[in-house]
Amino acid sequence: MKESGKDREKDKEKDRRGPVIRGTIGRIAEAVSRTPATRQAAEEDKAREAMREALSTIHTVAFIGSSGTGKSTRALKVARTNGITYIIDDGLLIHGGRIVAGLSAKRANSRLESVRQALFVEEGRASVMRRSIQEQAPDKLMLLGTSDAMIDRICENLWLPVPVERIHIEDVSTEDEIRTAVSTRMREGKHAIPVPSLEIKHEFSGYFSEPLTRLLRRRDRGTGTVSTVPAESERTVVRPTFSSLGQYTISDEALRSMTELILKRVRGVAGLIGFEAGNDAYGAEIKAELALYYGFNAQEVLRESQNRIVREIEKYTSINVMTVDVRARRVVHAPQAHPPAPPVPTADSPSPDRA
Repeated sequence: MKESGKDREKDKEKDRRGPVIRGTIGRIAEAVSRTPATRQAAEEDKAREAMREALSTIHTVAFIGSSGTGKSTRALKVARTNGITYIIDDGLLIHGGRIVAGLSAKRANSRLESVRQALFVEEGRASVMRRSIQEQAPDKLMLLGTSDAMIDRICENLWLPVPVERIHIEDVSTEDEIRTAVSTRMREGKHAIPVPSLEIKHEFSGYFSEPLTRLLRRRDRGTGTVSTVPAESERTVVRPTFSSLGQYTISDEALRSMTELILKRVRGVAGLIGFEAGNDAYGAEIKAELALYYGFNAQEVLRESQNRIVREIEKYTSINVMTVDVRARRVVHAPQAHPPAPPVPTADSPSPDRA
């Protein structure tokens, strides 16, 4: 059967349309495959713009002073005077004496790295802080820095507006106070963070310069009553990792001896027969195996032992205790302090001669 001219024309038309159709389908498939990624990128850009807009409306105030002049010590008082409840100091976002976000730059291994962290140079650190500020949505925010240039750099990295007011340490402190602060910094390497010890201690386990009890409470010697430390003095005094004075350490044997002394005050504990101490990024982990006296409630004794170990070690060393695992490994009979007295003879009891 011969192929007519019309059939040949139809075949040629199909051959011409084939690549066109395949090309069109390919472009449609490619567009469909790119749609989720494009949509996600558009949503991210929209979220970034919304964040920029939200951060740009915050009323910022700068508190400026050279290193060691006492900025952090005065920070809470200055913020309260100006009606500010949010502070950014050395990489931390602080609200009401609590750390809301960030990691302290004073925990850096070198002074240069500390400056980089305080400036939020790394995009990851900066994005986390921006998100936290957006979530908190403060009306006013005070930034602490050593110079105007440092404040401007922080604002740039965090997408914050230029401060409408700049307060210098000389405006709120006397020359003698500044001189004393500088001398303390140069001589002892002490730095202050404007939050209570319990808020910062997990980052500075082993670096405190003052006991927790002094920072949290004080006793009025005249009346004997206990009063809370004023809010403006709630601060932690630390020696940073990069400080030339270094750090102090406590050996496992010293912790064991301290634990033994603590357990002597717990009724029902016969002794410490096993001890192990370890460290993680935020503090100490302690495991203790105890011998208990027979006749005591084991659960109550173990619970009291656990609570005392945590409380006393944190109190006397300022080391943050993350976990304390206590286990009863042995039960012993309590030794009698005095042998039982012989029974007192009565008129009804037989006499020794009759026995």
